[in-house]
Amino acid sequence: MTSKKLYGKDLKEFDDVDVDDLLTQLSAEELEILSKEVDPDDRFMPPDQRTNYHCEREPTGPVDRKQLIEHINKIALETPDEPENVPFVPGVVRGKKWIPPEAPVIATREDEGVSFNLEDEYEQALGTATEEELVDLAAILGFHSMMNQDQYHASLLNKGKVGLGWDGVTKASQPKALPFEPPNTTDPEQSILKVYDDDSKTIELCFNNINLTDDQFDRLFKALEINTRLEVLSLSNTGLTDRTAEKLAAALEKNATLRVINIETNQVSANGIVRLVKSLLVQKNIEEFRASNQLTAHVLGNKAEMDITQCIEQNTTLMRVGLFFEFNDARSRVANHLQKNVDRIFAALALAYVSYFPCLPGLLPRNYQSMFVLSIAIVTPSGEIRMIVK
Repeated sequence: MTSKKLYGKDLKEFDDVDVDDLLTQLSAEELEILSKEVDPDDRFMPPDQRTNYHCEREPTGPVDRKQLIEHINKIALETPDEPENVPFVPGVVRGKKWIPPEAPVIATREDEGVSFNLEDEYEQALGTATEEELVDLAAILGFHSMMNQDQYHASLLNKGKVGLGWDGVTKASQPKALPFEPPNTTDPEQSILKVYDDDSKTIELCFNNINLTDDQFDRLFKALEINTRLEVLSLSNTGLTDRTAEKLAAALEKNATLRVINIETNQVSANGIVRLVKSLLVQKNIEEFRASNQLTAHVLGNKAEMDITQCIEQNTTLMRVGLFFEFNDARSRVANHLQKNVDRIFAALALAYVSYFPCLPGLLPRNYQSMFVLSIAIVTPSGEIRMIVK
């Protein structure tokens, strides 16, 4: 292999040459010529220093971008086009004509020689199958795109032929129009009086979709502090704010009978929700707390979620929480603690069943899980255990 040479010398002879010594021997003119021929290849240098051309003329004035563009366009229009050496002739091919490569031929099943050999009984069954049976078979195999939703569910439920048949065009079924929910007919003033009078028949109150005033909130929460009958209170989409939520938290700290509280779709901030969750630790009688879809707290934030998680982990009666947690840590910790609360209450119910309904020692009825999985035990101020089956 021949070695490369430069100016008649082998390149290896230039390995020991000191570049700095060579540059010191050059004059200023020679250095300028060398800088024009060598690209420094440095992206941090300005472009005008990397280019070989350097304008030595003095500037005629400040840069006017609009005038410069107009001048460039004028020169481009006034400069005549260079004449072609060979005139253009339509249909004449000059040079090498590009021929596209042939597309590869994809072998089909017949070309590959692939055949499916079914057993005689399967071939006979498929050959004599009716259209309804083939539709049922497609539903079982999960071929949803070959039928509409009505045909699929009818095949699973053995309702017979539905729709246009196997050869029909698959179309979406028309959705069924559902009636609108009737308006809430609850009278706020009368309901607040019942709560204040501790009415024995008023166990559940629903103020959903009723815009309550601040005065009505104040009177309702003051009555809730002394009430001993109300168990379910729903305040969804009622205009609850942080100011009224603070009064609700104070009422929850004094009420010992309320089990379910729902304040979804309101205007409570993340700090207000944290305050409400902390208030549940005083009496520890709330079993279900829902506060999602707040106008001012779509995302609670890391600090608020951690505070809520710590409060829930200290609560031994809470079984259901309606909140959206953005972080997986808070979501998993809350879910695990709620499951522990459910298991603990279930064990207490099983023990209460054995004490109230004696049976064989150490044994429970075969259906004890279905009897108590939806049950709730409440301890009244007198110490009595109330077992309520939902």
